[in-house]
Amino acid sequence: MRYLALIAALALPSVPAFAEETAAPDTVAKPAALVADGIPAVPVALAAETRPYMEFRTASFVGWHPTDKSMVIATRFGNTAQLHRVAMPMGARKQVSFEAEPMGGGGWAPVKGDVFVTGKDIGGNEFFQLYTLKDGKLDMLTDGKSRNSFNGWSDDGELIAFSSTKRNGTDNDLYVMNPRDPATTKLVAEVKGGGWGISAFAPDKKSAIVGNYISVTNSDMYVLDLEKGGMTPVGDLTKDIAYGGADYAPDGTLWVTSDEGSDFQRLGILDPKTGKFTPKDPAEKWDVDSFDIAPDGSFIAYVTNEAGMAKLKLLDPKTNKVRDVAGLPAGIIGGIEIAPWGEIGLTFTSARSAADAYSVDPKTMKITRWTESETGGLDVTKNSEPELVKIKSFDGLEVSGFLYRPDAAKFPGKRPMIMSVHGGPEGQSRPGFMGRNNYLLNEEGVALFYPNVRGSTGYGKAFVSLDNGPFKREDSVKDMGGFLDALAKDSGLDASRFGLTGGSYGGYMCYAAAVQFGDKIRATNCIVAISNFVTFLENTQSYRRDLRRVEYGDERIPEQREKLLAISPLTRVSEIKKPMMVVTGGNDPRVPASEADQIINAIRAKGGTAWHLLGTNEGHGFAKKENVDYQFWTSLLFWKQNLLAE
Repeated sequence: MRYLALIAALALPSVPAFAEETAAPDTVAKPAALVADGIPAVPVALAAETRPYMEFRTASFVGWHPTDKSMVIATRFGNTAQLHRVAMPMGARKQVSFEAEPMGGGGWAPVKGDVFVTGKDIGGNEFFQLYTLKDGKLDMLTDGKSRNSFNGWSDDGELIAFSSTKRNGTDNDLYVMNPRDPATTKLVAEVKGGGWGISAFAPDKKSAIVGNYISVTNSDMYVLDLEKGGMTPVGDLTKDIAYGGADYAPDGTLWVTSDEGSDFQRLGILDPKTGKFTPKDPAEKWDVDSFDIAPDGSFIAYVTNEAGMAKLKLLDPKTNKVRDVAGLPAGIIGGIEIAPWGEIGLTFTSARSAADAYSVDPKTMKITRWTESETGGLDVTKNSEPELVKIKSFDGLEVSGFLYRPDAAKFPGKRPMIMSVHGGPEGQSRPGFMGRNNYLLNEEGVALFYPNVRGSTGYGKAFVSLDNGPFKREDSVKDMGGFLDALAKDSGLDASRFGLTGGSYGGYMCYAAAVQFGDKIRATNCIVAISNFVTFLENTQSYRRDLRRVEYGDERIPEQREKLLAISPLTRVSEIKKPMMVVTGGNDPRVPASEADQIINAIRAKGGTAWHLLGTNEGHGFAKKENVDYQFWTSLLFWKQNLLAE
């Protein structure tokens, strides 16, 4: 079990679904819950041509059953991802959840495996409720109103920990419960703020380690007395230290990832009495992203992020000897969990492999594939592998990104390019499976570039802090300009046909690029994006507002408010001259839909072009397949009209 930063928001009221529209001849029927404003109809021919790229699946490892040794995965056969059980490697995927909304997390009770606890929201609103799942049926454990986050199980499988805004809608108070009887729910700590979670129960269940996420560079640890109540701080809370995860070994040793004394997250031991951190991972130049401890304490599996590529390593805590797991190509590893019998479960994806579930035998180091997701009949081994691009930005800082080029033999000459900026901003673009975007590469000959501007994770604590606050925010925007200038000199790219897209914080960067780089790009496609930092901070949900103020600035402070307004794309909307597409989730709990409405209205009021696709049953990004497909088709129409034309 490990602590996850709790930075999502409560949702706005859901927008009513619209009736299915009758499609014109030779056009695709638009999903009923989508509103396409100013967007042309999608031709049937376009949908047919792209169909193979729509039909890939993924399979994500969720967890092990402790007694029958089956694996739980999340995969999609209908409109949304659901939970499935796989009894053996490459065995049949037996569906066990049957909801209209996506299902993708949870876990079996350790030891007995008699209860499975999971979570679900409605329409992407992130009002997660906790449930037990049995025989395809969900039984609610929480109140149906507040936002609840599953923190994990006690080692004996008797208790779960979760955080909830039940008390006042804002603060993430801490609770424990025996999920076999919801009446046992017990409030164990009232807290202030939205970043709290129980990281792990101590082996004796008398106490637990608690984390409070403040920012990507600062989080605090506490020991919570589960019998008497009260929390004791671990170490000096005035220090700027970030903990990425925490778990107890069977002998009571507390293992964490921490950046104390380093620019990167390292794996080590934390003394809860003195706060002393002793690193055990020999590498100091890469982050340790995640780890899990074998139930018998014999080894620890951990994942390092090495320039975006994931490496799985096994540490012997007695000898400090580290073994590297070889055999996986360059890609991304997620969701590791060690089974009671020692096998390591994980999710792996790469440019030439959709996400699938694997296991690793810690004794033989043999890698076993458990699922092989369908890819629409396409040969994914022909997909483009990315190349790492490094540049010096305006102030000499080195920034990098991943460039995917189309096949030069099939598409000779200079090619158009779309830059795609990640969200977060504490995120990182990494070389995973491109999904639908492989159509742009393989069939349209469009190059794709994924930058990691300052403020991205994976490059150290100093790097991730370089965009903090309103006065440094536009330094990351300047990084985008640096990439555009450098890529314009690439002999394989057509600088006259550059486009830019991004979602969430990347959506803000998309708006900012439309304002500041109109001479360098033809069009922008901005998704669930911040258009005005002040209105965003005032309207995002209360429990995440302070968390976002740490990153962006505090709109209540006059000088910061003035700067936040000055750097907001809405303030400079008159400078947007090129066509824009905007994608919005009507239930978005993080970036309110009003952020899209105000910039679209402003662009159109000045005679500009703004397409708008609204998902009335979606939140912070589209999750339902029919909506995602239609989003891709309309985006493709937008790019064809505004970018690909000579």
